[in-house]
Amino acid sequence: MNFPAYRPRRLRRNDKLRNLIRETTLEPRNFIYPLFVGPGKDKAQPVSSMPGVAQLTVDRAVHECQEVDALGIPAVILFGIPEHKDAIGSEAYLDEGIVQQAIRAIKETVPDLLVVTDVCLCEYTDHGHCGMIKNGEVDNDATLELLAREALSHAQAGADIVAPSDMMDGRVAAIRKILDENSFSQISIMAYAAKYASGFYGPFREAAESTPQFGDRRSYQMDPANVDEALREVELDIREGADIVMVKPALAYLDVIYRVKQKFGYPLAAYNVSGEYSMIKAAGQNGWIEEPRTMMEVLFAIRRAGADMILSYFAKDAARLLHGK
Repeated sequence: MNFPAYRPRRLRRNDKLRNLIRETTLEPRNFIYPLFVGPGKDKAQPVSSMPGVAQLTVDRAVHECQEVDALGIPAVILFGIPEHKDAIGSEAYLDEGIVQQAIRAIKETVPDLLVVTDVCLCEYTDHGHCGMIKNGEVDNDATLELLAREALSHAQAGADIVAPSDMMDGRVAAIRKILDENSFSQISIMAYAAKYASGFYGPFREAAESTPQFGDRRSYQMDPANVDEALREVELDIREGADIVMVKPALAYLDVIYRVKQKFGYPLAAYNVSGEYSMIKAAGQNGWIEEPRTMMEVLFAIRRAGADMILSYFAKDAARLLHGK
């Protein structure tokens, strides 16, 4: 149809009309809220590069989870900051590790909240890399056993979903195998399937205290120029037993999110990462943009591209806005 018979503005006149024809939905149930958990009691250490985000002790994390649950957000993902680090990330797979403690405390207090756990070694190693180092490089195959042990320890503590983020080849299969062998076949795997070597991770590395002490992660995280490779990575993880696949970061990789969803139709997560969050926060605090409006625009874009769930530090703010608070 052509103007004047067709006037698209007729359906944009007010909120009710706009909502009536809205194509993409965004609800609190679409979010997973990241939490950084560290040692001590009753402490919240603000992350300077991420306004509104803090490293929390277990008791504070439990309180945060109660708030998350009350907002209708169905899940949190936990990142641990250990008391001690070493070359093999020993505290990642200890029964009394910080994440394991947090899982048990959260499940005791907010049992219906889904607990997802990051499975990686970078927060726990003194060198800051995601695996064991051999001859100055990350040893892929030697790392698989440690990642599997970490995932199993999370499942034993009560995690609902384990999320390997390391980008080692074969880690999904190794984790699926150890979980199944230990009667945890019901535990889901959310695989960071297409995780890019991105400049958007800077604030996270402050929050998780996980900056590499030498080199970088480009030998195991993906080249930002590639998308066909991402599709191969996703297919590998699905074949190895992933239940949910993830694209990370989200905002600069909307095309990747779209292509993954179109090709596989698999449950798809996207990580609205720290740098994306901090840029909006900084610009909002300087009065350069309207923070709430820009936040929602970005989250809608990620959903529109095809993400079923969004890991975002904005989750609580967005949920309040969606509730009209």
